[in-house]
Amino acid sequence: MGNKLENNSSNYGCQQVLLHPTPETRAVLEYVCAESNKLANCGIYLCRQLYFKTGRIPSNFRLHKLLQRNPHYRAMHSHAAQQTLTAVAESFQSFLESLKDWREGKIQDKPSLPGYKKNSLKLVSYPSADVKLKDGQLRFPLGNQVKAWFGIDAFYLPMPSNLDFEDIREFRILPRNKEFYLELVYRVKPVQSDVDFSKALGIDHGVDNWLACVSNVGTSFIIDGKHLKSLNRWYNKHVSTIKENKPQGFWCNLLSRITEKRNRQMRDAVNKAARLIIKKSGLETPS
Repeated sequence: MGNKLENNSSNYGCQQVLLHPTPETRAVLEYVCAESNKLANCGIYLCRQLYFKTGRIPSNFRLHKLLQRNPHYRAMHSHAAQQTLTAVAESFQSFLESLKDWREGKIQDKPSLPGYKKNSLKLVSYPSADVKLKDGQLRFPLGNQVKAWFGIDAFYLPMPSNLDFEDIREFRILPRNKEFYLELVYRVKPVQSDVDFSKALGIDHGVDNWLACVSNVGTSFIIDGKHLKSLNRWYNKHVSTIKENKPQGFWCNLLSRITEKRNRQMRDAVNKAARLIIKKSGLETPS
């Protein structure tokens, strides 16, 4: 089985790196992520059919055993395929727990069974033991079936220079909006914070005045939101124009590109605002 991270997720961090693969590497990434999605759909089918017939779902181990000869399973590295099926098993386990909560009246909406994703790409996860570092490049193994078909047994991605390879516990290939990201899950040392509970900051969320902040130590400031509002308005208008007279659910490469750009802009703005609040509030403990 692939490595599974401990439940104490606070001891782990995750860094996401946008990849700029060569056409050859992009083709491999698309193939592996497509096989992961097809394998997940096979696992979902088995779980759904068993649930319809018996009201139960297969265990994680049973699901792996049933699909270990599946062509999509064999097209991936074994541990990566196991991680894909583990995610399927966990999603159905979560469904059963939510269904129980619904029946007991703890939640209002009845949960739905996990469904299929057609013509899609799915995250691929590699435990650290399967990835090797060579000359600044990370080597990701492929399945034996791929080697037999295409004559390649691995693909390579650059290792980020700001992380220690020995600290990384898991590598993930994340496809999103026609782009690929490398997620690196790594161990971080716990930080003991010296919190002064006598200091506080109130934040009022708005639109033009995005964040109005007042502290009890005599500082007050406003983070302007007009630029962010303008970016979001441009995105919404552009999406509306592209989708005009198109069928429901229409999507294209252009929509993927502008959506990914907009998401990065929003994420960057939130990160900068958080740093500015810490710096301007006067609550930061001097190092």
